Amino acid sequence: QVQLVESGGGLVQAGGSLRLSCAASGRTCSSSAMGWFRHAPGKEREFVSAISWNGDRLYYADSVKGRFTISRDNAKNTVYLQMNSLKPEDTAVYHCAARASTIVYLRPADYDRWGQGTQVTVSS
Repeated sequence: QVQLVESGGGLVQAGGSLRLSCAASGRTCSSSAMGWFRHAPGKEREFVSAISWNGDRLYYADSVKGRFTISRDNAKNTVYLQMNSLKPEDTAVYHCAARASTIVYLRPADYDRWGQGTQVTVSS
């Protein structure tokens, strides 16, 4: 079983950057597709980005394309989300998720392991 712990959230001004990390413990996540989702108050959980088990396939929501970059280091069992040019509408709790699969999923319901989340707040 994979346990996921996110870190790196915080308060940043619009235009700033943050780097989120998702550390996996337990069974290695190196064979898992990993995703980042965000959940803002009053909104449904939203897909942000996803990466295949070996990092050769990357996916982004249109709202973050060109600003966010997902990557992974399987030797460290860690997935990253580099967030640049942040906007107030990026404010949310960001969760990472895992699914042991070679398929990369974009829907929250397709992931079976979730972290507790890290708060990202972007001030205008």
